[in-house]
Amino acid sequence: MTRLSQLALFSYGFRPFFLLAALFAAAVIPLWLAVWAGHAAIAGPFGPRDWHIHEMLFGYVPAVLTGFLFTAIPNWTGRMPRSGLPLVALSGLWLLARLAVAGVIALPAWAVMALDLSFLLAVAAIALIEIVAGRNWRNLAVIVPVGLMAAANATFHVEAMTRGAADIGIRAGFACTLFLILLIGGRIVPSFTRNWLSRQGPGALPAPFGRFDRLALLASAAVLTLWSFAPGLPGLSAAFAGLAGLHLVRLARWRGWRCGRAPILWTLHIAYLFLPLGFVALALGAPVAGLHLLGIGAIGGMTLAVMMRASMGHTGRPLQAGGLLTAAFLLLCAAAVTRAVLPDQGFGAIGGLALSGTLWTLAFTGFLLKVGPWLALPSVTRRQPSPAPPPRN
Repeated sequence: MTRLSQLALFSYGFRPFFLLAALFAAAVIPLWLAVWAGHAAIAGPFGPRDWHIHEMLFGYVPAVLTGFLFTAIPNWTGRMPRSGLPLVALSGLWLLARLAVAGVIALPAWAVMALDLSFLLAVAAIALIEIVAGRNWRNLAVIVPVGLMAAANATFHVEAMTRGAADIGIRAGFACTLFLILLIGGRIVPSFTRNWLSRQGPGALPAPFGRFDRLALLASAAVLTLWSFAPGLPGLSAAFAGLAGLHLVRLARWRGWRCGRAPILWTLHIAYLFLPLGFVALALGAPVAGLHLLGIGAIGGMTLAVMMRASMGHTGRPLQAGGLLTAAFLLLCAAAVTRAVLPDQGFGAIGGLALSGTLWTLAFTGFLLKVGPWLALPSVTRRQPSPAPPPRN
């Protein structure tokens, strides 16, 4: 075992990438607000709007996805997790890409694209090697969404280089990320809920994954694909309205209302609720509101909730959100609603964009204050009950 592997931060995939994702989320939005207000400037290949969207979709999300995959794959394959130098190298690659996209490292646009794409391609390659080595054939499909994310990222870069701004790449990035939430969230939310409710006594349990879920996923894939390439297609608004209905029914089948005493669970349900809310906004022709309900509420909310739960479980902490993490999640929800309802106005001198950005930043700051030390320091050992003393003769 190398010295790097012995460091807690590089002992498991979720540790460096959840920490990087949260640090990035907390820092990049204040920077974006400064850029948007004209108080700062970026020198990368993208304009201010595209830089903001790109770094949320292809900077923040891939970091969380990598942490999730590199933690889940050892459970699927029974192999030891990647640790040490590979995690250091991947973390460095991700950081270099962020600096290049922001123009801190001066590179031509094509080199920025190559550096940025190399991270997702490296993640896909390592995941493929681990799954094949573990002969875990049924989970090979996980490589597909990573590849699609890379393709959407490439499209984003090419559009910026050839047209001056991204279009299809933005919607394709949203579509890939949203489908991942529909797919993975649709597995873990009812599973975690069922496990908890089964210990609470009699009552309705989440419906198992079945034909209705397959229908919802197929419909989602079709609508999101059409939206990515033909957003003006007639009937797409009605399709989004139907999609919202499907996922409201899907969410109701998971019995989230029974989880009121478990914030670590109802955060997942509320994050999923932002999906149909965003689809309704898109159906009503409100793209700014829709994309921020989906981007902040669904993507931000689900990734924050998953990082909270995974960090607790894999560092030996009890699965209890506590006051600070619950408040952090609620602040994120408030950020989503504020950005959707108050896109240009606010309270007093604070505009809706600035207020939403502040709430987002406070949410991830709260996460870092609580979970950051867990990720950087060794896991705690859960105390086992002491055995009863032997009876005296």
